[in-house]
Amino acid sequence: MARRFRDRSEAGRVLGELLRSYAGRDDVVVLALPRGGVPVGAEVARALGAPLDVLTVRKLGVPGQRELAMGAVGPGGAVMLDEELINRLRIPHGEVAETLAVETWELQRRERAYRGDDAPADLEGKTVIVVDDGIATGQSMRVAVRVLRKRGPAQVVIAVPAAAADTCEALKSDADDVVCALSPQPFVAVGAWYDDFSQVSDEEVRALLRR
Repeated sequence: MARRFRDRSEAGRVLGELLRSYAGRDDVVVLALPRGGVPVGAEVARALGAPLDVLTVRKLGVPGQRELAMGAVGPGGAVMLDEELINRLRIPHGEVAETLAVETWELQRRERAYRGDDAPADLEGKTVIVVDDGIATGQSMRVAVRVLRKRGPAQVVIAVPAAAADTCEALKSDADDVVCALSPQPFVAVGAWYDDFSQVSDEEVRALLRR
């Protein structure tokens, strides 16, 4: 069985070592997906000597099966829907629209909570490393990359401590580079690869961004 991470901070340190080729460059920015990706991203940013910011993306969970993603929403109205899954499960359009509205509201709340009045990081011409604590379906990460491309980065790198092997492979068509520290089969769930996978609070996110 593949090793497990003690917590998100340790996972970030491991990931930072794998990303050492990006260290010491003034064109690198680390963007973490809140909330779980922020402790990981903070360690990566520290290891690389790069600035840290957040990119808020919300998963659209299937009604009654919230962990199963039927899509995701990102800043600026970016939406990705898994139409095949929605049709297969016969999810009514009204329920999809209601979930989208709820998650869009939460996304906007988090943007205000984490950044306040501060402007997002300037990504024009930069190498952007997008970090999360793990990837299951990849929907949220795909929306994140779609949003980022509109901000003019020179390169987008996806970096996570744990993800399913087929998801890592599939994401190579979305990003310029994909770094997965662990890609075990069977994958089961992101939390299965952490001893401590407790929820990260908004205050923890703000503290890490300030630091």
